[in-house]
Amino acid sequence: MAGGVRRRGGGGAVERACAGGGQGYGVTVPGGPDAAAPGQHPSPWFRSAAGAAEGQVGPEAPAGEALGDAEVPPEPYPAAYDPPRDDETIGLRTADTRRIVAAGQPEAVVPGGRAARRKAAKRKGRRGAKPPATGSGPAAATSAAEAERPRTRVEARRAARAAKPGPATVASRAIGELFITIGVLMLLFVTYQLWWTNIRAQQQADEAARKLQEDWAKGKGKPGAFEPGEGFALLHIPKLDVVTPVAEGIDKHKVLDRGMVGHYSKGSTKTPMPEANPGNFALAGHRNTHGEPFRYINRLKPGDPIVIETQDRYFVYKMASILPQTSPGNTAVLNPVPPGSGFTKPGRYITLTTCTPEFTSKYRMIVWGKMVEDRPRAKGKPPALVD
Repeated sequence: MAGGVRRRGGGGAVERACAGGGQGYGVTVPGGPDAAAPGQHPSPWFRSAAGAAEGQVGPEAPAGEALGDAEVPPEPYPAAYDPPRDDETIGLRTADTRRIVAAGQPEAVVPGGRAARRKAAKRKGRRGAKPPATGSGPAAATSAAEAERPRTRVEARRAARAAKPGPATVASRAIGELFITIGVLMLLFVTYQLWWTNIRAQQQADEAARKLQEDWAKGKGKPGAFEPGEGFALLHIPKLDVVTPVAEGIDKHKVLDRGMVGHYSKGSTKTPMPEANPGNFALAGHRNTHGEPFRYINRLKPGDPIVIETQDRYFVYKMASILPQTSPGNTAVLNPVPPGSGFTKPGRYITLTTCTPEFTSKYRMIVWGKMVEDRPRAKGKPPALVD
């Protein structure tokens, strides 16, 4: 009944009904050693009819006050009955809080629920198994299931097509490889031109000079007409530390590229030998690469010696003037009296020609000298070569 307590005799259950806020709550306490004795309430949490109206709880009501059909005993109430609890069923889990602690490692949350843990346990001994998907919840479980599911043929073909590079990618790779190849070839060519040609030409020039001196010692190489490419003299420029053979002609491959200087000896550019009096003895040589004997002739100053050594004589010239730049077609610089040289009448002159600026052949640089001594070899070397 509302607002009261109804007892059942014979050690049976005691049923309480409390009225509060218009709702009834029933609690059945089974009998046994923990059951309340007759005349005692099993739990202090109840309300009387008067207490419900006044907002009082059972233990706070005065002892001996009537509560419905029963009276409240003055004894203290026993502790409420607490049945055994099951950790697995006590409540709904919102997240898995179990922890796995590795040796020496901090705690880490195992992703997923029981199903994910079972799958991880099955995979543990499987060789080559994929690690479980990170995270938790339905998305992680779906990702793990998709990763384990074998691909169909259609999916495998799609994956192969996606991994295969497209035409644009293939073309860009081919162009990139082509540029790299061209760059490597250009680097090799520059190395060949600036380094190897000098080494090779210097070796060839040294060999030609050695052979020429051997021929002179044997009495060969008398002055006269020489074949194109044949060496007949040595050029000395002491200030520049240059000693190189002089060959007949200015052929690029037979003379100049072999590290020698060439004598203008054909056509309108033909010039006389040093013995001629008067005469302008003209020579050409590389300024860069292939031995570069005329690399630094721009450093010559008026009065610096230039010596031509032949089998029986030394011809000593003094540098007179320089023309820093002129057209390649300006053959007047080879005339018996070259314009711009400062010479006013025919004489015994020498003319050195080379390309300028460096590493180009756009213009020509001209250096002139005037003979100051015609010395027989019997008198020994001139002072310019001894000092």
